Amino acid sequence: MIKVKVDYNNNYIKEIKITGHAGYDEYGKDIVCASVSSIVITSVNLILKMDENAIYVKQREGLIELKVLKEEQTINMVLENMYSMLKELTKDYKKNVKII
Repeated sequence: MIKVKVDYNNNYIKEIKITGHAGYDEYGKDIVCASVSSIVITSVNLILKMDENAIYVKQREGLIELKVLKEEQTINMVLENMYSMLKELTKDYKKNVKII
C-alpha cells in the first residue's frame, strides 16, 4: 500500500511523505504506482521550474519526501493540487493508496 502523509504549517503544506508500493499489479505494470508517480513528478517538476530552491526532494525505492523551503502561495497551490489528485486516486483504489 502507498501511504501519503501531509504536514501543514500556517495553512501551508510544509512536508509530504509518500511511502510504500501499491501492490495493484506486478512491478512495471502497476497503474496505481504509475499514477502516483506521474502526479508527484509532474507537480515537483512544475515547482522546480518556478523556483528550484522552493523544495527539497528526497527519492529512493519506495519513498518520496518533499520538504517545502519557501512558503509561497503559488507553490502551495501546486502542492494542494497534487494532494487533491492523490485523494481522488484513493477513492478508486482504497486498498492501494491511503492518506494518513
